[in-house]
Amino acid sequence: MVSSGSLASLALPALAFLSLSANALPHHRTASSTAALKLAVRINSYGIKNIAAADQARVQALQAGDSSSISATNAMTTYTANIGVGSPATYYTLLIDTGSSNTWIGANKSYEKTSTSEDTGNQFTLTLSSDLVIENQSIGVASESNLSVTDVDGLLGLGPVDLTQGTVSDEDEVATVTQNLYTQGTISSEVLGVFFAPASSDDTSGELTFGGYDASKITGDVSYVPITSASPARTYWGIDQSISYGSTIILEETAGIVDTGTTLILIASDAFDRYQSATGGTLDEETGLLKISSDQYEQLSSLYFTIGGVTYELTPNAQIWPRSLNSAIGGTTDDIYLIVSSTGSSSGSGLDFMNGYCFLERFYSVYDTTNSRVGFATTEYTFATTN
Repeated sequence: MVSSGSLASLALPALAFLSLSANALPHHRTASSTAALKLAVRINSYGIKNIAAADQARVQALQAGDSSSISATNAMTTYTANIGVGSPATYYTLLIDTGSSNTWIGANKSYEKTSTSEDTGNQFTLTLSSDLVIENQSIGVASESNLSVTDVDGLLGLGPVDLTQGTVSDEDEVATVTQNLYTQGTISSEVLGVFFAPASSDDTSGELTFGGYDASKITGDVSYVPITSASPARTYWGIDQSISYGSTIILEETAGIVDTGTTLILIASDAFDRYQSATGGTLDEETGLLKISSDQYEQLSSLYFTIGGVTYELTPNAQIWPRSLNSAIGGTTDDIYLIVSSTGSSSGSGLDFMNGYCFLERFYSVYDTTNSRVGFATTEYTFATTN
């Protein structure tokens, strides 16, 4: 899944005005249109030593309200989009991240100035692809970066606009990609739909839908929940939820976030202790994940996430890391690893869980700025047994 760039190690000397485009639908649209952007999935086997530790570092930064210092160097499963900057467009491969809101380039491929670029010394503009164009999209140019995911040039920030506050000199906020599509009339609602197929499935694809969601990707209705009022989760795509293992509640209703930049499902340490006890898993030092035997897997119960009065079932198969990818995380081929891990802090932090990629590959998600809510729906992969 996608993880955000480490802005702490980025120099952002200039932002400029370019244009944003993405391979989607025809260029001219009415305000009622939606626009789809296909994603590519990559399995990053470089530098991964402990994916649980990498995710824990991310949640601890977010709990501290510091979305600008999150590392992308240990992202395991990454979804990327091919984004063009300028006219004629120069294309860059960007990670998709709902946990941050700034868009930037320059990690592996240097920014190339074009005829529509304007170096303001303060901000700059972008292109999603040739058919989906955003004018005057502000993006950052990195002069250096510790982003080490192979062949990735930067980040496409899809979080709430409030996360951009204080990130650019002389600017209160920087308009996000989704916000600009809305204000420029390309889409009628400031809404983003996100679809991921499991990495272990035959269809390892993803798709962003701007302005709504793709009904062909879901098997039921979208159910919505308001953005949480708890801090710091409310700054992100934060929601309230409770979690049960079988019929036993392991996490009472509390606040956390939905995040494409997190690989695992992270829960507060006290809830994780209950989960470990219930599953009988033992901590594997190489991967940082709980490991269970084949017999324990046969006895595994479903996890139930109750969000806004609706319960979403994460089956036993959805709770394990794809066995075909065990070697990519330093695991043993025939072992079984659980994808639920600890945030590293007890509940009550105001950000007690992170529903990462391993949750989002089983449920379609919708991020609705217009109505301050997040939605979920089942997909054909919700009950898949491909792991």
